[in-house]
Parts: sequence; C-alpha cells; structure tokens
Amino acid sequence: MIEASVLVVGAGAIGGVTAAKMEGRVRRVSVLDANKEHVERMRDPGLLLDELGEERQVRLDAHADPSDLEGPFDFALITLKAPHLESALGPLVERDLARTFVSLGNGLVQDRIAAIVGDENLVVGTVEWGTTNLGAGHLAQTTRAPFVIGEPEGSTKERTHLLAEVLETVAEMRITENISGQVWAKLLVNSAFSGLGAVSGLLYSEVVADPAGREAALAVWREGYDVGAAQWITMDEVLGVPADSLVVRGPEDRQRADEALEVAMGYAGATKASMLQDLERGAKTEVDVINGGVVQRGREYSVETPLNARVVELMHAMERGERRPGRDALEELRSLAG
Repeated sequence: MIEASVLVVGAGAIGGVTAAKMEGRVRRVSVLDANKEHVERMRDPGLLLDELGEERQVRLDAHADPSDLEGPFDFALITLKAPHLESALGPLVERDLARTFVSLGNGLVQDRIAAIVGDENLVVGTVEWGTTNLGAGHLAQTTRAPFVIGEPEGSTKERTHLLAEVLETVAEMRITENISGQVWAKLLVNSAFSGLGAVSGLLYSEVVADPAGREAALAVWREGYDVGAAQWITMDEVLGVPADSLVVRGPEDRQRADEALEVAMGYAGATKASMLQDLERGAKTEVDVINGGVVQRGREYSVETPLNARVVELMHAMERGERRPGRDALEELRSLAG
C-alpha cells in the first residue's frame, strides 16, 4: 500500500481508469467529475473497467461537488479536457485541496495550469497508453504504455519519486529531467495520430495502414518536429522511438520511419483518438491546444504548419456538424502535403 492520498480530477477515460487501477493500492483515492450519472455509477455499483479485454467492477469514492471533498491530498491528477481547466481547478486551489497538482492532459496546457495552481505546485506528465469511454460508469484501457513525469525546472525531487510510486500502481513509469521535450514529443503523437484519427474516424493503426493517412501523418509529424526544433527543444523518446525517427524529408528516410511506425503502433495502434470520442459525443474537442498548439507556436517561430492548420479547420467543421469524419480527409491532407 502506497502511503499517499490522491484526487483524480476528471474521471473520463484516462482519469477513471487511473483511479480504478489505483484503488486498493494507494492509501486514499478520490475522484472528482462533473458528470453526476458517471459519479453515481462509479460509487454504486462501481466503475465497470475493461482492462485490455478483462472486465471488473471497482467502487470509487467519487464526487461531483468539490465541497464534498476533505483535503489536502498529496496529489491532484489533472486529466481534464482543456476547455474545463479554469472552472474545475479554481475551486480546488481556493480550498487548498492539494499539495501538488499533476498535469496529465493532452496538448499545450501546462502554462495555463501553472497560472492557476502556481509554478511551484505543478509536476508535468504525459500518458502514452490509450483508453475509450464506453458510457457512464464504463471505461476501457485499450493499450499498454508508460506514464512519463518530470519537474518543470528539471531536477527530480522527493515528491517526484513518491508520485512515481503512486503511478506505478497503474502503468509503467518513467521519470525524465527533460519534461518539455517529452511534452512536445507527445504533442507530435496527438497532432499526427489523434488529429488524423479524429478527422478520419479511424484507430491510430488504421490511419497508418491507409497510404494517404501514413503520408499525411508523417507530414503533420514533420511540421510539429520543426516547430519544436525552432524552439530549441530536445525532444524525448515517445512510444518506444526517438522523435526524429518519424521525420521524413526524402526517400532515404522512408525505411527508418516505416520501422519506427511499426514500433510505435505496437504501443498505440489500438488507440481510438480522444478527439474522435469527443466528436461522437457532440463535445468540444481539444484540437486548439493540440494541432492548434503547433500552429500557434509555428507562427511565433516563423515555421509554416499548413497541415496542422487544416486539421484544426476540419475539426471545427466537424464540431459544427458541417462535415463528418472520413477517409476523404486523409486524401485531402495528403494532397496538401505535396
């Protein structure tokens, strides 16, 4: 039993699976989520967890109102979607409910979270394993891969090691002293595979298996990599491969990229993009902090990002119901890649 108290903020697919796998292995685990039906089912009869095909029910201490929580918790794991960060985290800070906040969401949200909780109170992490939301009280883990965490200023602290112990109850864990490089490498994964999975309606492996999807994904990846390089970010390994192994600039790079894609899809191929799940539920996606994050930084550093910009446009059209996900989007993006 790990002697720590943990609040999972946002019990969507990643947060809910994390809480369920942590329950009984960490001294205290509570969950905060705005969906009251989901909260009620997590409490009774318990969250139905499908872990890589094996189902079990896990009762959780789940709440919809932060005023019901008693703190402080050692860690608040933030697995919220980007649009809800300010409204959800403000009350937790006001009530001093957590000693350390841990950013585990997608996209470029770390500065926003730090502005709410305080730089000194934030640890940054990424999640490489995939999940699917199957409805209120029913979540699935679909792939197996690590968490990666690190202190924003680089040096590992006592709290970093305790957090690693906590997260190891859920998945493989890695501590890095280059968390900015890890965040950017994960952004490449989300922009290339989640972005294209969402606009096409396909799993990551299906995007890569489609000739147009493979070309478009590699082109989106290259744009994001170039934006990261322009910021002098040394990109970390992600999904078992170096970030530069998927950068294709000519025919000589093709074999290396194909081999790297095979390794990466071994980790993440079964993933259904979280943004596609958002579209299917009629919810706002995180495209503005994923592909949109690449576009914004590209403007700041004078790097052109036409494919990422087009993914943002396509996603917004789909959010408005003007277009549906389909393989035609991959053909369009491949033609734009040239």
